[in-house]
Amino acid sequence: MDEVKWTWTWSGRSFGYWDGNDLWTYSGKHVGRRLDTDIFGPNGWYIGELMSNGRLVRNKSKAGQTSPGFVPLNAREAQKRLADNEGQPLYPGYDDFPDPDKL
Repeated sequence: MDEVKWTWTWSGRSFGYWDGNDLWTYSGKHVGRRLDTDIFGPNGWYIGELMSNGRLVRNKSKAGQTSPGFVPLNAREAQKRLADNEGQPLYPGYDDFPDPDKL
């Protein structure tokens, strides 16, 4: 495992971590892969993006975008969920990133 970098949703919820370009939930599920700043799920559908402040958010206008899918890596040991942070006001046209338990 490369150096991991913890990440939070736009609303401040602790989500999980990045290992390279792979997004993992704190419970150890491989849920996304980053291409530039956009994040796609195993089925290839856009699930959100990584903003410059390191937070995860979902751009409504990109909801139909796809990329090549991928086979998720085997589940990892769950990690202690880090504390939530203060949320940020959403920009028009954006939603909060999905809950890690729903991906």
